[in-house]
Amino acid sequence: MPALPRQQFPVTERWVYLNHAGVAPLPVTAVEAIDAYASTAAAGGSLTGEVRNERAEEVRASAARLMGVPGSDVAFVKNTTEGLGFVANGLAWEPGDRVLIPDLEFPSTLYPWLALQQLGVVVDVVPTIGAGRCLPVESFADAVQSGPPPKVVVASWVQFGRGWRCDLAALARVCHDAGSLLCADIIQGLGVLPAQLGAWGVDFAMADAHKWLLGPEGIGVLYVRASRLDLLRPLEPGWNSVAHREQWDNLELVWDHGARRLEGGSYNHAGIHALGASLDLLADSGVEAVWRHVDALCERACAGLAAEAGVTVLSDRSEQGRSAIVTFALEGHDPVVVRQQLLEAGIVTSARGGGIRIAPHGYNTGEEIDRLVAAVGEVARR
Repeated sequence: MPALPRQQFPVTERWVYLNHAGVAPLPVTAVEAIDAYASTAAAGGSLTGEVRNERAEEVRASAARLMGVPGSDVAFVKNTTEGLGFVANGLAWEPGDRVLIPDLEFPSTLYPWLALQQLGVVVDVVPTIGAGRCLPVESFADAVQSGPPPKVVVASWVQFGRGWRCDLAALARVCHDAGSLLCADIIQGLGVLPAQLGAWGVDFAMADAHKWLLGPEGIGVLYVRASRLDLLRPLEPGWNSVAHREQWDNLELVWDHGARRLEGGSYNHAGIHALGASLDLLADSGVEAVWRHVDALCERACAGLAAEAGVTVLSDRSEQGRSAIVTFALEGHDPVVVRQQLLEAGIVTSARGGGIRIAPHGYNTGEEIDRLVAAVGEVARR
């Protein structure tokens, strides 16, 4: 049985949807939350402010529980890119400061740090290894020791192309032993992989809602470890950033005690309501159950695909490296063309990492995976 209720996902009426590493379809409960918020806002306007704000704090707490961190360490952002920018541009930099980042990161994870080069910051890369584009902690340790101690080490928890999962706890130890900070882009893991960012020692982490969290675009969360908060200069200070936010005649600048100081003005309440509904859906099943189900689907896909002539699974599926992403290649076939052929068969995938990337979630079924394998086999035989 699926770990998430299939009736919550109308997308299943037409598609075998395996692109949650891209953009997830909204569940019914998220759509209903948006509708309810809009209706309430239309009927009450400013009179609904207290209820809206109470719900925002409930959603903040839900996101914090999913990350394994205190709610006061979580801020709302519009997306992962904004969260990365708040960290990259909020830190104080000096010429010669060093940043480490993997060589095949998603552009939005890379660009905020490359932009710091105009300040004299040195950006060095950590090379990925092998067909799985693996990033073992030893590779980071070697890169850390190859030059001056980095100010920040940046990495995705799960790499977007072929799905390698970094051991964030081990990586945090490497960073802290060198006196470095760890900034983790967790968008490709949060919502499908169990997380304990606080216990792992991660300093900064960010994700937005539209992938594994099953929420809408335009809303996300940023985690800042409390002991690191004063290292960040708030980049968008506003009335919502201060401890005395309801005292309109107090013009002192006294920052909020938590990560909320990074929030400037009014919230995307519609997005927060939808995200909250999706977080509740995930919590009802439990992310551990979701991960067990998705992991089994990925193993089923790998076994079936490997049995097809000309198909190569590119993702590393070792215990320490596997995630909810599986990327495979068809010999002699363009991944972009294959993606379109699968779409014509009713199967939604993406062309990433030099192959076809699938990313099932908790409502997908073994039968859907079998449909994928059969369709890939037909394409391979053409």
